[in-house]
Amino acid sequence: MEDKRELALQAWCELQTGVTQPTLEVVSGDASFRRYFRATNGRESLIAVDCPPDKEPMEPFLAVAEAYRDAGVTVPEVVAADTEHGFMLQSDFGQILLLSKLHERNARQFYGDALAALPHIMDVTKTRLGALPKFDQALLERELGLFKDWLLGTHLKVEWQPDDERIWTRFCDIMINNALAQPQVGVHRDYHSRNLMLLNDDRIGIIDFQDAVVGPITYDAVSLLRDCYIEWPDELVDELSNTLRQRLIDSNRLAAQTDEAQWQQWFDLMGMQRHTKAAGIFARLAHRDKKPGYLQDVPRTLGYLERISQRYTDLNEYNAWLNERVLPAWEQQ
Repeated sequence: MEDKRELALQAWCELQTGVTQPTLEVVSGDASFRRYFRATNGRESLIAVDCPPDKEPMEPFLAVAEAYRDAGVTVPEVVAADTEHGFMLQSDFGQILLLSKLHERNARQFYGDALAALPHIMDVTKTRLGALPKFDQALLERELGLFKDWLLGTHLKVEWQPDDERIWTRFCDIMINNALAQPQVGVHRDYHSRNLMLLNDDRIGIIDFQDAVVGPITYDAVSLLRDCYIEWPDELVDELSNTLRQRLIDSNRLAAQTDEAQWQQWFDLMGMQRHTKAAGIFARLAHRDKKPGYLQDVPRTLGYLERISQRYTDLNEYNAWLNERVLPAWEQQ
């Protein structure tokens, strides 16, 4: 056993299940302070979760899990929880991340299934704890700031100039205005191929939803289709995105007059906001949390930013700035 919390978690699991636990099997850590282990109740495996209460409060997870299950979203069942100590047992979705099974021949099917869950997630705007937090201007600004502070500042040590500030401020304004102009719905906020599990019957199981908010209608879709961990041709992404648009219109979740061009702009710029945030988070994970492996995913996020910004004349100056100030700094590090 590595530490006192792990010993305490093992003892708690034995108390909850009535079964002596062998050494807990580490399943994974993630980009947070949570840790996951595999335990057993004597009949089947369970996932034991260590959520340090001072760093990862459990109540939001429990409340969102309940609301998602009630809405028909496939999420783990919570078997037992101790919010005071930060321990939880939940059903085991297995070991197969969607990311590990994706290829060109099955992408349309699996992404279609994952997109089909989004209308149900969108319907969840409150839990028993009250309304979900709003993905408001302040949160958008904080997220965008991670790129400037952690990637450009801490990691690349870019010397910030007045022109940088002017271009950056205009870029942030465009990103924020785009997000706030969209219909606001329930948002998972981290909906991608590492948070989707492939279950035994090929259904998609959804995890890591405790940060759910009310936010832009395209957010989860672009998080999924322009994933920070795997990239697909624009033709496939645009086709799947537009299929979701039509499904939302057909189910009266989106105004019928929302045409492809409007949806595409919402989707594209929302993706740019997310990839800006993600690049900053990857740098923060490397420097603050000593998880340098996440830096390998920065080039994909920068590639999205460079390519998608070419589509919009309002972002011409930003695109030039990216090519002159950011990408060379990354290449020369």
